[in-house]
Amino acid sequence: MQSKQNNKDYIVGMYVRLSRDDERAGESLSIENQKAILSEYITEQGWTLHDVYVDDGISGTTFERAGVKRLLEDAKQGVINTILVKDMSRFGRNYIMVGQYLDYVFPTFGIRFVALSDNIDTENKDTPAMDMMPITNVFNEWWAATTSKKLRAVRIKNAKEGKNGMSHSPYGYTLGTDEKRTLQVNEETAPIVRRIFEMRASGLTPRKIADILNVEKVLTPNDYRIATTGINGVRNSAHLWSTSVLRTMLSNQAYIGNLVQHKSTTISYKNHKWQRRPEEDWIIVENAHEAIISKELWDRVKEVEKAVGHGKYTQRGYMHPLSGLMFCADCGAKMRLGWNTPFIKSVGKAVPYFNFNCGTKSRMGSSACFSHFITVPVLEQLVKNDVAAKAEMIIGHEAEFKQRYLQQQATLADRNQADVKKELKRAEKRLTELDKLIEAAFEEKVAGKIPESVCVKLIDKYTAEQTELKEKVSSLTQGLEQVSQAKTDVDEFIRRLKMYFNSPTLTREMCLALFDRLIIGGKETVTGKPQEIHIYYKIDIDSVLSP
Repeated sequence: MQSKQNNKDYIVGMYVRLSRDDERAGESLSIENQKAILSEYITEQGWTLHDVYVDDGISGTTFERAGVKRLLEDAKQGVINTILVKDMSRFGRNYIMVGQYLDYVFPTFGIRFVALSDNIDTENKDTPAMDMMPITNVFNEWWAATTSKKLRAVRIKNAKEGKNGMSHSPYGYTLGTDEKRTLQVNEETAPIVRRIFEMRASGLTPRKIADILNVEKVLTPNDYRIATTGINGVRNSAHLWSTSVLRTMLSNQAYIGNLVQHKSTTISYKNHKWQRRPEEDWIIVENAHEAIISKELWDRVKEVEKAVGHGKYTQRGYMHPLSGLMFCADCGAKMRLGWNTPFIKSVGKAVPYFNFNCGTKSRMGSSACFSHFITVPVLEQLVKNDVAAKAEMIIGHEAEFKQRYLQQQATLADRNQADVKKELKRAEKRLTELDKLIEAAFEEKVAGKIPESVCVKLIDKYTAEQTELKEKVSSLTQGLEQVSQAKTDVDEFIRRLKMYFNSPTLTREMCLALFDRLIIGGKETVTGKPQEIHIYYKIDIDSVLSP
């Protein structure tokens, strides 16, 4: 290394860094150890230390580090003229960025760069260490890439073994102290989770649920976390329940006892931007911990989420039980709830009542679509009568109905199941081929056999085909599972019929549980024929009962 200098004032920026991966190396790479070694060297050289720039717990593959950004800014402004690090890997493990700074940026600003352990000093270019600097730089990145792969493999292995890698527990749970950090039910917040799922299953929208919780001043997950641990997980929290928080909770499989991990990943070991993985790539361990809600409640919520209509509240805060489930038979628009207050002579006053009409006509007039007007009392009575009639036919002949339904589903499946299996096999074989093609493209690019632009185009093409095939495989697999699901579906539908067929009034929960949609025909005075109402249930009852 360069001996002590007396002919120039060296104003030093000492840079120290420790990543989470480096922590495994022990005290030798600690921040304090780096400072001690570098401080001693500065004293020996007679240099002046301007400041110590620190990045703790951050990977060297990114230059989006607060400490290094401040260091580089001071260097460019002339505040310091020397940068001192323990070794090159402390400065960075991205060989392109490190090379750019050492070969172009630092010489332009007259910055001396010294990596003590590597014997690299840009003011002494004719040394073996400087000759080896490009190789050292590449090796540092290779080390980062290799370490990243190893750590990822360990995380995947742990996830498959049911070891919880979450930084904090979902709302309703606490982290366990056992080896797997098994989630433990939090008896204080678990009842709130159950209530949220029950409200959603009853047909309440996330917006309405949020309003209820906010009026009752229930602590949000973030506020509860702050109150119990002092850790703030969200910046600028409004201290209010929101639809986004509730939708995240309502889709979290942790509440039925499943440990779901590997849902997101960084783009690469150099690009630390997070991206979501396809759902089929998630690692799911079922029954990993105690559930807060039942699978039956979870399924009811999923059914509400998938319903064709999510309903709409009036300005007075009212939602009709059939809201969002009814459609105009002629233009396909959703039926719109209206309010009438006609004067009734027999009672001597105006009597308000609700009605439904075609949404297109209500918004755009008779030139867009004609009247499909029906009063709410008439509609509700028609629906209740139909439910009672269907229940009488099915419940009275339950075994026969089940048998006919299962035969129908088996016949539909048998028609194409063989073809589906063949297609599924072809798709899975092609996915394996695509993995090999992507790997080969990388290898040929590294070997210099194909240009980078060609490699990128090939990989984009293969990746797009992979995404399409994975969606196809998922769809085909679900198709094969339909027959086995049929018995569960018909049992659940009959259970619901038994629960609701004697209900004196329609409820939102009942309508979402039984009906797929209702099609409302044109008004009798317009069409000249009786108004037709077609009720479509979750199971096509008419096709099962038809000869």
